[in-house]
Amino acid sequence: MDFLRISDVGVDGLRTILDATARVKANPDAVKGLLAGASIGVFFEKPSTRTRVSCEVAAVHLGAHPVMLRGEEVGLGKREASKDVARVLDRYVDALAFRVFRHQHLEELAEYAHGPVINLLSDIAHPCQAVADLATIAEHMALPGCRITYIGDGNNVCNSLLLGGAMTGMHVTICTPPGYEPDPVEVSAARAFTVDTGGSIVVTTDPREALVDANVVYTDVWTSMGQEGESAQRLRDFDGYQVDLAALNTASDQALFLHCLPAHRGEEVTDEVMEHPRSMVFDQAENRMHAFSAVLLYATGQLPQW
Repeated sequence: MDFLRISDVGVDGLRTILDATARVKANPDAVKGLLAGASIGVFFEKPSTRTRVSCEVAAVHLGAHPVMLRGEEVGLGKREASKDVARVLDRYVDALAFRVFRHQHLEELAEYAHGPVINLLSDIAHPCQAVADLATIAEHMALPGCRITYIGDGNNVCNSLLLGGAMTGMHVTICTPPGYEPDPVEVSAARAFTVDTGGSIVVTTDPREALVDANVVYTDVWTSMGQEGESAQRLRDFDGYQVDLAALNTASDQALFLHCLPAHRGEEVTDEVMEHPRSMVFDQAENRMHAFSAVLLYATGQLPQW
């Protein structure tokens, strides 16, 4: 099955993937070689460190061969139509894992490819990151009832965190400067899940109020790839939204800090917070690898009977 948004798998599917992520991390040998003989087409339209390395290493550990594809080779939607790329690669590999600028390309790939398509990041969603985020939090506390505050841009990471948090019964607060709120469609989709899961969604512009009683504080860069021309304006707009020690101390006494990385230290977060004992950012980065293993096994229908 495809994994374009975290909501694609439903509440039960996400629970299964999170359980698998924890099991893979605890006992990597339990899944070693399960995809022996398979090939995974891995494509990056945007540069990557964590996503590329974690996906490649995870695929190899599972016994699959990652076929790394460069943007200039594929020319997705430019040199060749997405639907043509999908139908060609589908005949060579068992799954596609793509990092793209436009989510529309993923939807077209998924429509025309028979094998699963996994979103490694698009302009709308970053579901594998959200799985790693939730898995990291779950190592320290129960997800249902947990209060998480995200401060920053209402971007793709924010969208997937919104959905994932709502699907697991978390109380999610999103705090952005005016004009940078998450897409109302994404907020509405997240709120629909909270009816059954008992979670909640709050969107605000007041960072201090948003942090009160938070169990987890999360931020991301203010200027993402492709937005470099907006950097100066964004620095002005996000003034007052930095996660510094005072901000972290406004949250609950044992609040964890998360950041999907790369971090622009001195902008959205200070060195003091990045290096704080309750900063889980490098555990979070490690969990990208275990999360991708779980997602890949789930998408290909190869999760073991634990």
